[in-house]
Amino acid sequence: MLKPKVNRMGDRLRVFAIVALLGFMAGVIAQVTAEYVIPWLMLVLPALINIKWVVSGFAGAVLTLAMVTVWAYVTGNRNR
Repeated sequence: MLKPKVNRMGDRLRVFAIVALLGFMAGVIAQVTAEYVIPWLMLVLPALINIKWVVSGFAGAVLTLAMVTVWAYVTGNRNR
C-alpha cells in the first residue's frame, strides 16, 4: 500500500495556528486573572498574598505549565 506524501507545510501551519490559539487563550486567562482573581484573592487572603508579584509569578508559572503540557500532548509521538 502506498503512503500519502506528508504535507510538511500544512503540518507547520497547523502547529503555528495551535501555538497562536494557545497564546490567545493565555492572554484571555491572564486578563481575567488580573481583573478578577487577583483582587478577590487579595480580599480573601490579605496576609498571605499581599505582594502582587508573588501572585503574578504563580499565575505565570501555572499558565506556562498548562501551555507546555498542551503543546507536548498535541505535538507528541503519533506512532503510539
